Amino acid sequence: MKFSLKNKWVLITGASSGFGAAATTAFAAEGAKLLLGARRLDRLKKVAAEAKKSGAVEAYFHELDVSKTASVGNFFAWVTKKIGNHKSPVGNLSVLINNAGGAHGTDSIAEGKDSDWETMVQTNLLGVLRVTRAALPLLPRDAGASIINIGSVAGRTAYAGGSAYCAAKAGELSITRTLRHELFGSGIRVSTVDPGLAETEFSIVRFKGDTKKATELYAGTNPLVAADIAEILVWVASRPPHVNIDEMVVKPVDQAEVGKVFRRKTA
Repeated sequence: MKFSLKNKWVLITGASSGFGAAATTAFAAEGAKLLLGARRLDRLKKVAAEAKKSGAVEAYFHELDVSKTASVGNFFAWVTKKIGNHKSPVGNLSVLINNAGGAHGTDSIAEGKDSDWETMVQTNLLGVLRVTRAALPLLPRDAGASIINIGSVAGRTAYAGGSAYCAAKAGELSITRTLRHELFGSGIRVSTVDPGLAETEFSIVRFKGDTKKATELYAGTNPLVAADIAEILVWVASRPPHVNIDEMVVKPVDQAEVGKVFRRKTA
């Protein structure tokens, strides 16, 4: 039988937009109890409110910057208080979604900026390590708990202009595989879901607010949307407790590989 998410605590990082916000809605519809973290509290407040309308038993939010160890520590001190005694089955964290991340810039290595590189490594790579380290004591053993990391096809295929982002996402993939070894025998499930071309705020951030460039990226295609990935995250987390979806690559039909995208003629 599938793992029921009703009344289970689900923690989502980067929940203020994109995959994170969509995942919040999807898990809310399953009757989960939500713990949401991101830097933009105004957006988080709205996401949490929508989650309650969508069926969440509870939905709480707190500021979280995964690039800062102190912020992660403060966030998990808050999480621990919210879920109560983590040694009790009632207070255990059942699902961790490591979603916070993103790409910054498309410069070549020769023209790359330290600030962009550092941000991508801190959020996509070190952020996953920090959050997972803090969450592990709250995850019950042999009870169907899941750690689901949001990766990218960029972690599997390098491309020009994506050096730091590709490297960080390749690192996320290695973290996921390492956790499978380190948590062997614990009953805790570990997965990575790696999307391809998906239309979210991701590209606006990558192009540093240039909406024209972000829109052109998807011209003539039928890309993934955030709800597609959110539905998959719920599916992965709700498999029977003995089932682990190790790795899942998800691309739109219009994308065969990174850089190979079918584009229809547009008016």
